Parts: sequence; C-alpha cells; structure tokens
Amino acid sequence: MRIPTLIFLALMGTVSAQFGFFEQMFGGGQQQQAPQNVPSDSEQYRARYLGSHCDKYLCPDTLACVHFPHHCPCQWPAHEEKVELADGNRICVSRGGFKVGEAARKVELARKGLL
Repeated sequence: MRIPTLIFLALMGTVSAQFGFFEQMFGGGQQQQAPQNVPSDSEQYRARYLGSHCDKYLCPDTLACVHFPHHCPCQWPAHEEKVELADGNRICVSRGGFKVGEAARKVELARKGLL
C-alpha cells in the first residue's frame, strides 16, 4: 500500500508543478503587493549624490549640474517660482496661484521689511 501512496504523491507534485507553470505564464493566482514606503533615512539620496558627476556646481536638492548655485532649477517648476538672490543663491517659492513674477516681488518686499 505504500508504493501507490508514493506514486500518488509524485503524480500530484507533477500536476501541481504543471498548473503552477500555467498560472505563472498566464498570470493566474498573481497577488498584487502593496507599494512599500521609502526608507526614513537618506541613504538613497546620498548614494545618488555621491554617484553624480559634475565638474561645475552640483545642486544639492535637484542634483542638476550647473555653472553657478543660482542657476539651480527648482524641484517642482510647475508649482514653484525661482527667485535669484543678490548673494548668488536662489530660493524656490510656491506659486500659490499668483501671476508670474508675483512671488519674486513679494520676496523683495519681505527682504525690505515691507511685507
């Protein structure tokens, strides 16, 4: 009675392997995994920063290679306006629905203490 049991188990393994192959080929039984949160450390950023080649100035926030710090692009240009400061740096200010140039004007007013 043991031999038929072994043959039965061997046949079941073969059948299971065949159907497993077809399920894999045709996407049956595939489970979607939920996206994973990014890690809370800066290891990925540091790796990209250290792996970036730039013989000029490497923008720390966008990793763009530019000639001068004030040439760095904003991270979200569709939502931010770049304002170049007198000291050779730049800041990115949320557009917030203002018309073009309005953010720069408000930054200048704030710099003068008028806002």
